[in-house]
Amino acid sequence: MHTDPRTVSGMTPDLRLDTGSDAYAANRAYNLALIDHWRAIEARTRAASARAQPLFDKRGQLLPRERVARLLDPGVPFLELSTLAGWLQDTPDADKSIPGGGAIVGIGVVSGVRVMVVADDAGIDAGALQAQGLEKLQRAQAIALENRLPFVHLIESAGANLLNYKVEQFIRGGSLFWMLARLSAAGLPVVAVVHGSSTAGGAYMTGLSDHVIMVRGRARAFLAGPPLLKAATGEIATDEALGGADMHAAISGLAECVAEDDAHALGLARARIAALGWKPAAHWPDGPAPRADAEELLGLFGADMKRPVEMRHVIARIVDGSDVLEFKPDFGPATVCVFAAIAGYRVGLITNNGPLDPAGSNKVTHFIQTCCQSGTPLVYLQNTTGFIVGTEAERAGMIKHGSKQIQALSNATVPQITIQCGASFGAGNYGMCGRGFHPRFAFSWPNARTAVMGPQQAAGTMEIVMREGAARKGVPVDEANLSALTAKIVATFERQMHAFYTSGLLLDDGIIDPRDTRRVIALTLALCDEAARRSLHPMQFGVARA
Repeated sequence: MHTDPRTVSGMTPDLRLDTGSDAYAANRAYNLALIDHWRAIEARTRAASARAQPLFDKRGQLLPRERVARLLDPGVPFLELSTLAGWLQDTPDADKSIPGGGAIVGIGVVSGVRVMVVADDAGIDAGALQAQGLEKLQRAQAIALENRLPFVHLIESAGANLLNYKVEQFIRGGSLFWMLARLSAAGLPVVAVVHGSSTAGGAYMTGLSDHVIMVRGRARAFLAGPPLLKAATGEIATDEALGGADMHAAISGLAECVAEDDAHALGLARARIAALGWKPAAHWPDGPAPRADAEELLGLFGADMKRPVEMRHVIARIVDGSDVLEFKPDFGPATVCVFAAIAGYRVGLITNNGPLDPAGSNKVTHFIQTCCQSGTPLVYLQNTTGFIVGTEAERAGMIKHGSKQIQALSNATVPQITIQCGASFGAGNYGMCGRGFHPRFAFSWPNARTAVMGPQQAAGTMEIVMREGAARKGVPVDEANLSALTAKIVATFERQMHAFYTSGLLLDDGIIDPRDTRRVIALTLALCDEAARRSLHPMQFGVARA
């Protein structure tokens, strides 16, 4: 591959990291602390679910994470998504928040077939949806549809928590059922394993599945359970007679199979997925490892987001052989566009060593169109303060050229994957394919920060507005009030810009360890490649059971 002296090929001295410096050590310690904090939050959710172990043992059931493990092929990576869903949305107390949205969601392999897995976390509040749980399930369904993945749902849910009832959740929740019908009609099998309750609206999660397996003595599916039935009609019925597994298998026709226990049910699900004859089977991409050590990614970013980072250091540590071909290196040099490969997949990478300027935006537009012409997936490595501002930039057509860039990425015909490595401020989030522009996947490093502008800039802007307003009115500025207001703005921005907070709102598909970036991108590229090569058999309607 041809390279430029400024590229990472050969690891020229100016691109080597001083791993013995105090700055590198401080950055590394900062990022390791963030990773430990993130993992501790995840562990808290797992521990909360595991506390139900005695109850599940008494019932002869497997815990939700044990069910997922039994379903998946052993020893094969499972890409869990949105583990921080709902972080600080259930309680503002960071020491008590239990994220995850009440569901375990991820992409794994079952009987050699890559699938989307959703497992209700019945160990927490009997599987009731938690904060951001609806949005997490909707995102899982959207990923399955876009990437042509079978959808497997391990069901045991008490449904919505009526103590936290919100009418908008009820209305928007209908889209879960709409999407199940869309998945089925698209030719994507929907498999449900019912381990416990599937009641009220949740019964349609079972009813709209193409293949239903129910566990004898534990599975229940009814529109109104015995208490509601008695209250509404006066009829008295047992759980089993009203909606048990045997009744649904023999009388209503809702279930195809009845399993003796959780393990048996999961074995039947594996057999059913194997019988699909799904092509192509999951494959594992490979390519020459980067010559630069991924461990060194931890030393790049520190707590000070104003400190510049040479993003070619990131590229060198995730692409095959650390080899790249840089595109237009002398034109808009603060914007970096390169051709490279990740695990054998050809990709175009876009990142920033400064704000996006008119030349940089034109360069990105050209690069995106070139990649679309050759069918090359795009990877955005976000670290941007936004589009450049000022008289000179406005006269140079920054709005016009930035709009061309946004037009290009919005209509790109190739998969786009976004990794938020550092700053993602202002319209730079848009121009670098942030969540609002529907990248195929979006992940964040623990140190990433997102905001319409920096906290100090936001506070400074408000201060200028207030001082100018007071001057126009001819009144003195209330300095104490202004100081309190600017402090409040800074606190508000700082609270919401952290990667944990934004991930909790599902503004990405999850936090990843920087050292896992290459593996995560490789897996998502494999998903995109398999989807492009997969032939489906769509129908006008989803499968309707007899």
